[in-house]
Amino acid sequence: MGFEYRDVATKGMAAYRAPSLFQPHKARRALRDAYEGKIDPLIGYYCGISSVPTARVMAQLGADIVWVDWEHSSCGVETMTTIVHEIQFMSEGRCIAFVRVPGHDHAAIGYALDAGASIIVPQVETVEQAQYVVSSAKFGVARKGSRSAPPCRWLVGLGDTPVDPTRSVFENVNDQAAIIIQIESELGARNLDAILAAVGDQIDAVWLGSLDMRVSMGLNGFWGLEPEFLSVVKLYEETLRKHDMPNSGMCLGGDWEFGANKAFVIVGGDAFAFLGDTATIATARQQLGPMKREKEINGKEASNGTAH
Repeated sequence: MGFEYRDVATKGMAAYRAPSLFQPHKARRALRDAYEGKIDPLIGYYCGISSVPTARVMAQLGADIVWVDWEHSSCGVETMTTIVHEIQFMSEGRCIAFVRVPGHDHAAIGYALDAGASIIVPQVETVEQAQYVVSSAKFGVARKGSRSAPPCRWLVGLGDTPVDPTRSVFENVNDQAAIIIQIESELGARNLDAILAAVGDQIDAVWLGSLDMRVSMGLNGFWGLEPEFLSVVKLYEETLRKHDMPNSGMCLGGDWEFGANKAFVIVGGDAFAFLGDTATIATARQQLGPMKREKEINGKEASNGTAH
């Protein structure tokens, strides 16, 4: 353990897979290795529509991570679980499933982790919220955990082979599944220093949720150059550097410099791909209609000429 990065060039994220794909990958290690430059930034694809058939395709695209958006989709627990399994099994472990859970609910966090995913937790604003999230995600009093041990997830002799045989599967999973928290308000950014001081050893990366942050500040769009917004972004980035904490976020449209300071970046997704085809549809209307009419006119002229 600890040398998985050496095999990433040939195995992808399968270098970090657990003995069973029902268990979470060693995602904590993968994020840290990317942050430390042992491997390239982890490339993610966004599963926003959260359907099983599309997840099967996404698993095969070559991304390191598929982000399953359970927060903003209508899928239930069973569908979310199936999507996680499809991602990790269809990719043969070469792709890691991360689930954005719907809020801080103890049960939702447990469902996503029980499925074998790592988690992204939105709208973290206070130390108390962060402590509750970490407690919900960890087993055992040693980690101040309150997560319930699932009796039928890693069945004895089938899915419970531990990464480290000197410890239980539950102790191992504590160190496998990653937690990414999203800072999505000015309050969260101002409390981030205290949050990381309190539970930073259990958090594996932070994500700046710029859209929600800007909405909360009365601003429009995913990004902007307003002084008040840039001041919060600066505070956020300075706090991450202070605590030696990996950054993560979007990097869309080929603006690669925007993702250069991140350990994990989302570079595309199902909804973005659909939106990209709006231009294709508009171009088709502009091109095909006139071409068809021109052909019809030429055809009539040719027909009239033949009749004479």
